[in-house]
Amino acid sequence: MKKLFINLSFWVLLSIIAGILVGQFAPKVALYPILQEPWKTRFLGQELELGTTLSEFLGKLFISIVKLFINPIIFLTITLGIINMGNLKKVGRIGVKALFYFEVVSTFALIAGIVVALLVQPGHGVITSVSSAPDISKYANVKSFNWIHFFKENSTLQVLTLALLSGIIISQSSYRLRVIAFLQPIAKVIFTALHKVMLLAPIGAFGGMAFTISKYGVSALVPLAKLMGTVYATMAVFIFLVLWLILKHYKVSIFKLLKYIREELLIVLGTSSSESVLPNLMEKLERMGCSKPVVGLVVPAGYSFNLDGTTIYLSMAMIFLAQAFHIHLSIGQIFTIIGILMVTSKGAAGVAGSGFVVLASTITAIKVIPMEGLVLLLGVDRFMSEARAITNFIGNSVATIWIANNENEFNRKKMKAAFDNVEETENIVMDNLTADTVIYKDD
Repeated sequence: MKKLFINLSFWVLLSIIAGILVGQFAPKVALYPILQEPWKTRFLGQELELGTTLSEFLGKLFISIVKLFINPIIFLTITLGIINMGNLKKVGRIGVKALFYFEVVSTFALIAGIVVALLVQPGHGVITSVSSAPDISKYANVKSFNWIHFFKENSTLQVLTLALLSGIIISQSSYRLRVIAFLQPIAKVIFTALHKVMLLAPIGAFGGMAFTISKYGVSALVPLAKLMGTVYATMAVFIFLVLWLILKHYKVSIFKLLKYIREELLIVLGTSSSESVLPNLMEKLERMGCSKPVVGLVVPAGYSFNLDGTTIYLSMAMIFLAQAFHIHLSIGQIFTIIGILMVTSKGAAGVAGSGFVVLASTITAIKVIPMEGLVLLLGVDRFMSEARAITNFIGNSVATIWIANNENEFNRKKMKAAFDNVEETENIVMDNLTADTVIYKDD
């Protein structure tokens, strides 16, 4: 019983349940205004925002604090990884393999979403009256996808590029060992601080879930339940069939992996943001045997280019809207949608709600489906963002493990120790232990 009460997963799950109850039965408490207007700022390359209501404030506060750690951790991890690796050909090979993997798997997810939507027809019979619809003008002016704009707006990609260049330059420098001695203690301090911040995860999960339920209500799910059910089912099949097959090739259990990262999955569920656990994911993948260079290269890149859940959602939403407005799509138009989504889906970040903006930009580019169709998805988009974020998170975990195995940069002994000591690993944050204390004790 004592272990249960010091387990972070228990408190996150309890907070999610509490958030649902407060949002459903005490929405006025959840939506109590504490700020007159949203507070926004930009720090360390990350855009931070706090909502106006109590529940939204709590949810976004946790995410904003965690986001402060993302860019420093990405920079330190990648830079140190490349310096320690020393082999620049190897760095390039891992990068090429990662991009190839991302494109193949995300394209498969895109096609799977379209095929399922065409077969199930979730948009058939949906009432498309938008006479009393909310204002969607902010989405009507979304520009077509542009790589330069994407790079300028994606701080994670900027830091990734900077870290790659820094690592390459320093690895060839005579000051290599001095830089390592300087950066390693900094990295240790940042990860220790992150462990402390993760104690706030239950508060963030409570706020995020209470805000969603109180603002949209469970009743918002009823009219579009068929679409939600189809999206969730498709993502579940993708995880337990496609990703299962990918891991099976290297004899890694998808079920043991999910148990190992269950704490992070609950946080993603509560906050609707996979970015909230990006640093945790990198640390846990290293503990379970993936080498630091592989983790440092693949995970940050995956958060920009390997968004399996978002890809499935975008493809199904496009077909759903076409069906709802009785628009017959020719084979050529379907292939056009696939082609455009292969580009625009790469512009979705791991932040809650970003998939909706990308969907708007895709509709603008295709010019077949009315922009007013977005109104149909406003009520349920937030509920489906959890599924998108969770699928993206699991997809990037699998990608890293697959590439690490493919590069012979995977320690199966560490994986076994990590999988066999899940509870102990989760208690590291609570007990303020280092990763080496629990996971690497058998090495």
